[in-house]
Amino acid sequence: VFIMTEYTVKELIHNHEKAFMPDAAEGVEAVIQYRLTGDEAGDYIINIRDGKCVVEEGIAEEPDVTLTSDAHDFADVLLGRANGMQYFMTGKLKLSGDLNLAMKLTSFFKMA
Repeated sequence: VFIMTEYTVKELIHNHEKAFMPDAAEGVEAVIQYRLTGDEAGDYIINIRDGKCVVEEGIAEEPDVTLTSDAHDFADVLLGRANGMQYFMTGKLKLSGDLNLAMKLTSFFKMA
C-alpha cells in the first residue's frame, strides 16, 4: 500500500510537469486552464506542446479546455480519492471547451 503524504494543491498542479508522459500525448498541442476556488484558490495554465508539459500560474488567453472546481475537490481527483467523471456529473467539476481533450487529459499523466 502506497501512503500518500499531503500536498498543497499548488504542489499537485506543478507536479504535472514531472508526471507528464510525452508518449501518451504524442502530437497533442493544448492549453488547459485550471480555475480553482476555495481557500487554495488559483489560476493555472497547463501548456502541452512539443512533447513537454509546462505549468504556470495565470490566465490563458484562449485555452482549449477550462476546468473550474474547488481546489480541494480537484486535489481529491488528482490524488485518485474521487472520480473526476462523477464530480463532473454532479457539478463539482465544471468543464468548458474541448471536452474530448478533457476526457483524454488524465491519460497524459502518471497517477500519484
